[in-house]
Amino acid sequence: MVEELLSADTQPVAAKRISPSDQIQPEEVAKPRRRSFGCCLSVVLSGLLLGLLVSVFFFLPARTNILLIGIDRTPPGTAVGRSDTIILVTVQPLKSYVGMLSIPRDLWVSIPGAGENRINAAYFLAENEQEGTGPSAALRTLETNFGVDVPYYVRIQFEGIQDIVDILGGVPIELDQPTVVLPAGKHVLDGATALAFVRDRAGSDDFFRMNRGQMFIRALLKRLLDPEVWPRLPVIWVSMIKNFDANIPPWVWPSLGLTLLRVGPEGVDARVLGRDMVHGFTTESGAQVLAPDWSKINPVLLEMFGQ
Repeated sequence: MVEELLSADTQPVAAKRISPSDQIQPEEVAKPRRRSFGCCLSVVLSGLLLGLLVSVFFFLPARTNILLIGIDRTPPGTAVGRSDTIILVTVQPLKSYVGMLSIPRDLWVSIPGAGENRINAAYFLAENEQEGTGPSAALRTLETNFGVDVPYYVRIQFEGIQDIVDILGGVPIELDQPTVVLPAGKHVLDGATALAFVRDRAGSDDFFRMNRGQMFIRALLKRLLDPEVWPRLPVIWVSMIKNFDANIPPWVWPSLGLTLLRVGPEGVDARVLGRDMVHGFTTESGAQVLAPDWSKINPVLLEMFGQ
């Protein structure tokens, strides 16, 4: 019996074979996902954009005044001509306010260094004397007579309007009253018609033309803010380089553009120095001009351009 037990204990036990499928596999450890470079870059760019927007609205001047000068029929290759369109623009980003005041070209004012004359002569006399000095002379004249600090200007060659309108595929406009160029109703102006529309001087005085000019500016802005035409903006920019010039610093443009987007064309406070603010008279040389009534003009200036 003992021998049987000893014999049983000493017998080797056959080892159980382990198939490859029974082997213990190491557990897979989930690797932490790394954020892609593109994701990090988008976060950085978003932060920079946010910082830019903050700087635009809080660190730039609370008000930016700009003189818009429209020059018509200049000799080829020059900017010599009378400033037939004179519009004083003010932009307040924090208040979401854009104001636009059209000034009659026949307004009789004091031109620094040149005596009394029509306000549109300030640009012509200086530019004719020395190329490139017209805008600064117009700015000085405006500041001297209106008491408004205007550091910037935008000069527009009227011929450039035709190119831009054609690039946009036309500018829709609606007229309550007929003009020499167009009947009353809805129209889509092509470049040539738009140029004739802003040049049209039909009517008893220049006030009709100023009103039409503001109407066209609103329509043009509305068209430019239409996403449908945004793919054409690079071509428009090339045309603007040829026909527009300005002394506005690059870092000011975003503030102006964003404010205009917020206000919209219909939100622009567009006004004209009207007939009730001037008195017509004839100069000693026989010129028919407009004398400003500052008692009526100054309250408008204070309301639109006062601090």
